[in-house]
Amino acid sequence: MNQKAIIIGASSGIGKELAKVLSNHGFIVGLTGRRIDLLIELQSEIKNNSFIKQMDISKPSKAMNLLDELIEDMKGIDLIVISAGVGFINPELEWHKENDTIAINVTGFTAMANVAMKRFISQKSGHLVGISSIAALTGDYEAPSYNASKAFISNYMEGLRKKVKQLKLPITITDVKPGFVDTAMAQGEKLFWVASPQKAAKQIYQVINKRKNHAYITKRWRLIAWLLKIT
Repeated sequence: MNQKAIIIGASSGIGKELAKVLSNHGFIVGLTGRRIDLLIELQSEIKNNSFIKQMDISKPSKAMNLLDELIEDMKGIDLIVISAGVGFINPELEWHKENDTIAINVTGFTAMANVAMKRFISQKSGHLVGISSIAALTGDYEAPSYNASKAFISNYMEGLRKKVKQLKLPITITDVKPGFVDTAMAQGEKLFWVASPQKAAKQIYQVINKRKNHAYITKRWRLIAWLLKIT
């Protein structure tokens, strides 16, 4: 029987390409995002069975209900990937940018992880993947809320991993930390080792398949992570 996956934030970037990769490997996929037109367009490109649900995770209560509805529509779930996120270069500390980052990357992420974990604990199996960032490892003067939000994601997933270990359940929690990927969030000058969303998605699929707890995308970013941790 085909495995079932939901990609939260599938309308563009890594989420979009990962949806294609998972479908090509036989997954039935659920696609969520704020722009229904982009979800419909993606669904037309996917050959395997798929479902779509318009969702804005900055409105957490409504989004949680919609995620539950999507799981019911799909008649079960094996894998949930939380890829939705925003990022701004914000040296002037404009409040609406800081607030949007927290609303989506922190509150929205937590709401989606909450639904996912309650479902997985109830069924005693599952795999949650959160797309964090290499930015989680350090603060940044130009994007303080973005880096802090990604640190929250990684730390939160560590807590969830300890929770399922305590419960002795075969649930995998995977923290994916991409470096620079050629998406709307890759902003600023002096970018290096910039991966295409397609390459990032292929490596993330390999990580999912191996049920790893942590991964850097692309793999060479492990070196940068090591340097950041010792400075």
